Amino acid sequence: MATDPFDALRLTLMQDVLPVGLAVVERARKGGAREVMAAFDGQEADPLGSLREEGEPAASQLRQGLDRVSPGLGNPVMKVEVHDVATDVGADGAHQADPQDALELQQGLARIAARLEQLEQRLEPNA
Repeated sequence: MATDPFDALRLTLMQDVLPVGLAVVERARKGGAREVMAAFDGQEADPLGSLREEGEPAASQLRQGLDRVSPGLGNPVMKVEVHDVATDVGADGAHQADPQDALELQQGLARIAARLEQLEQRLEPNA
């Protein structure tokens, strides 16, 4: 599948450049150029990575706001390819499940049922 260069550019801008830019703007707002340059003082092994991490919460909020204006504008819709996956089918045509998976599923469902019962008991008014 060939990628659209404009979609790739927009994705890079939204996920890499935007968080770094917002972190730089926030640092400049708080402490001026000195605070911005503090990110590049050599104490961090990856200053851009730390700025990206620092600006990610604000960038995430901005992307969500853009998505409310137009879905897919802030968080680009990723194109995917779907393929059928062959499953193990027994002689009788039924799907053959791993017994360990079935056991884990039963245990998980039992935990969920117990927690739901506790929740229902706590929500019942005391009579």
